[in-house]
Amino acid sequence: MGHTCDRTVDDWRDRLIALSHSLHSEPEIAFAEHASAAKLAAFLADAGFKVREGVCDLPTALTAEYGTGELTIGLCAEYDALPGIGHACGHNIIGASSVGAAIALAAVADRYEFRVKLLGTPAEESGGGKQLMLAGGAFDDVTVAMMVHPGPADLAGAADSTQACSRFEVTYRGRPAHAAAAPWHGVNAADAAVVAQVAVGLLRQQTPPGCRIAGFVRSGGEKTNIIPESCVLEYEVRTPVAEQLAELRRRVHDCFEAGALATGASVEFRRTEPDYLDLRNDPWLIERYAEHLPDFGRVAVRSAEGVRAASTDMGNVSQVVPSIHPTVRITGVEAMPHTREFAAAAVTPAADEALVHAAKLLARVGVDLARDPQRRAAYVDLHRRRP
Repeated sequence: MGHTCDRTVDDWRDRLIALSHSLHSEPEIAFAEHASAAKLAAFLADAGFKVREGVCDLPTALTAEYGTGELTIGLCAEYDALPGIGHACGHNIIGASSVGAAIALAAVADRYEFRVKLLGTPAEESGGGKQLMLAGGAFDDVTVAMMVHPGPADLAGAADSTQACSRFEVTYRGRPAHAAAAPWHGVNAADAAVVAQVAVGLLRQQTPPGCRIAGFVRSGGEKTNIIPESCVLEYEVRTPVAEQLAELRRRVHDCFEAGALATGASVEFRRTEPDYLDLRNDPWLIERYAEHLPDFGRVAVRSAEGVRAASTDMGNVSQVVPSIHPTVRITGVEAMPHTREFAAAAVTPAADEALVHAAKLLARVGVDLARDPQRRAAYVDLHRRRP
């Protein structure tokens, strides 16, 4: 039946590629993906899905459902872009490939008595749309969840993962003064940031392997002759697993507290989005995906330790719902995501081929599950027992 799904994707191929290119030509950043979400909603409605827009109180989130049954196969579609460099993470490919897989699975859903649910998940690049949809109940009826991310290599290992990530804003407040006439009357908020950044730099030597700290000063003064009264920084900490996140965040916060103590400024912290948790690929589902790769001339790059690079809110989903998040290679592309070169590559013929392959691969995994009575029953039972 995988081949039946292949034929369905082929029937929709030109329209799916057109959808990908349309998303790419009109990039929209987190929580502002109004046109992108509308394009997916219209596409899926035309394909016979029951579409709901603005779910979970998120104007650019959507769900599209087809079929009935205890087993619900979820496909996550992303469509947000990056500021300034557009679809440099290839979310146009993700959105279109998940739509293609959902349509292909709908073609056999009645025969095998399962449901297909596509979840349009906004704000993956920043904002944690999937975590907000998890909390809002959008995944409550989903038995398994799947998506594919484009990249320079095929990755499909059970140990492959991503980093947990926590992002926050730091605001120092001091007191302005004339920098020449009476600087001693001021409390320099920008100096507090300098002290903190030096402390963070020294802390990096003491962090465990795989941990990352990054940030920038968003605002730190207006004129050279005014002691800065405020300074705002945005920072993130990343760890290999979620269990390490709170401790590293605490140590980095201490560095910012040191800046306040040294200068007399006050400091405030604000979490800017939900934490992103590390990805946990479901072993059986990812093995089925990997088994189908040779049919498309693909071989997964495997790592004994697993790949832990970047972060995704699909990690949050994977810690609640059995999930996979493999990477599909755009042939000939060496550029990494989040670059202008990768954005340009995301609408090439090789990217279109990756889109079509990804849709077929996801659909095949869904059919494998639907046709395996023992495995299907196990996942349905796991869903029933989910907290």
